[in-house]
Amino acid sequence: MNRFLKRRSLFLSLAALAALSTIIAACGGDDDDDTTPTAAATTAAAGATTAAASPTAKGIDYTKLSGEVRIDGSSTVFPISQAVAEEFSKAAKGVRVNVGLSGTGGGFEKFCRGEIQIADASRPINQKEKDACAANQISDIVELQVGIDALTVVLNPSNSFAKCVTTKELNMLFKKGGVTKWSEVRADWPAETIKFYYPGADSGTFTYFVEEAITKVDKASTHRADGTASEDDNILARGVEGDKNSIGYFGFAYFQEAGKKLKALEVDNGKGCVAPTYENALSGTYAPLSRPLFIYTREAFLKEKPEVLGLVKFYLDNTAKLVKEVGYINLPADLLAKNEAKLTPFLPK
Repeated sequence: MNRFLKRRSLFLSLAALAALSTIIAACGGDDDDDTTPTAAATTAAAGATTAAASPTAKGIDYTKLSGEVRIDGSSTVFPISQAVAEEFSKAAKGVRVNVGLSGTGGGFEKFCRGEIQIADASRPINQKEKDACAANQISDIVELQVGIDALTVVLNPSNSFAKCVTTKELNMLFKKGGVTKWSEVRADWPAETIKFYYPGADSGTFTYFVEEAITKVDKASTHRADGTASEDDNILARGVEGDKNSIGYFGFAYFQEAGKKLKALEVDNGKGCVAPTYENALSGTYAPLSRPLFIYTREAFLKEKPEVLGLVKFYLDNTAKLVKEVGYINLPADLLAKNEAKLTPFLPK
């Protein structure tokens, strides 16, 4: 198992036992309220080197940085931020980096209350969240894309009949009042009752799926609520692994981590069946379930908190290695350069 996802899985298992549990590693510890229902926060820890932990970058001397940076939000982006924090801690030993996961919506709530310096997000910030930030005099929001995800619809590997669905059929599967048996999707499929697994409603993955696979296909439809919902992708994965008639969805990294315990359902958006792969997500042909992954911070932090600027700079410098290592798709060079350009005004001259 990927060491970053393994640590996340261990942490969430412990968090389920104690609603306010904290795991303390090399850089210290912290705790935050998870959306459903437990706390979920961890700190950067030392491990095998995967990214170059250079002591300097663009005039930033990491060895002289100190302080604390709090990150929270998307469970999808969590493994990336955790990996970055772990590697950053080797170059900037004086900085404590606390990484939590309360869902994209939960992260934005904390960001707009001024409780964290960086919000992980698997969807763009919405207007309601911007208004909440503005109410607290936070209007200098900086959005940085750090990767690409191929949101993956998964089946139990013993399912031999379902290999591809159209976006309309995907809507039928996950909309409220939709199908409950496989034979209701296609007549030649078995009349077996389907068990559904999906992220919690505060998850950016849930929100993105609703927008792209539910309301965009049928404006009047909403997401079904008669399945198992969880912020812990491992619970969703284990649910699908344990029932031959189940279906679920979550980020590409967790599907990859499951290996042969799960199989991916291809999606036909009108141009033929397309599988969730690195190449298809990068090219955009895996539609509509390819999506950008973000971190958010503030101009004030980049100007006034060298530890935040240093971490964000390190984040972008190392995404090409770490994003792919944890199982997502790294940005093409031109898109990465556009995001790096957003930091240029804040870097030492």
